[in-house]
Amino acid sequence: MGGVTLTQLPAAALGSHEETGFADLVRRHQAMVYSIAYHFLGDPALAEELAQDVFLQLFHHLPRLESPRHAANWLRRVACHRAIDFARKRSLVREVDLGSVPEPSIAAAEPDPLLNEKLRRLVASLPEKQRLLVILRYQEEMEPREIAEVLKMRLPTVRTQLSRALALLRKKAGELFGAGGFREPARQGREVD
Repeated sequence: MGGVTLTQLPAAALGSHEETGFADLVRRHQAMVYSIAYHFLGDPALAEELAQDVFLQLFHHLPRLESPRHAANWLRRVACHRAIDFARKRSLVREVDLGSVPEPSIAAAEPDPLLNEKLRRLVASLPEKQRLLVILRYQEEMEPREIAEVLKMRLPTVRTQLSRALALLRKKAGELFGAGGFREPARQGREVD
């Protein structure tokens, strides 16, 4: 059975409080504290860590404890609360086996903030219904059928409105970026082999 030994506690904990019964309290209640922690967490190492924390708290609160019975009840309560805290912390921190993580294929390209802002403005300039359809289709990645269900529209109407919205976006982009719309910048000079 696990438990906390006096050698696992900080040296300061064994100084002035040893004569007041701190060591006796640890010896008397270490099995109970460990048992609560182990049965709640199911992990011997975590149960020992929790028990050490509880007895460290006991060291700091010892002057406030009124009797050995009060100390036992205090230890039970603190052990229970710390076990809940440990369990919550453990559920928030999920361990991932690195062998199950896929290797990244390529680094993601950095988005162009100026281009993104221009595109956002172009979409914002669309009429409300078309803007909503473009956002649902391309930002939220919904299929036209899903959009029709959500907006209670006929599927052909969704497709037609999306087509009109894209045509309007192309026209506005052409006006903004020149007759060719979006294009890669032309390379200057010849490439050398």
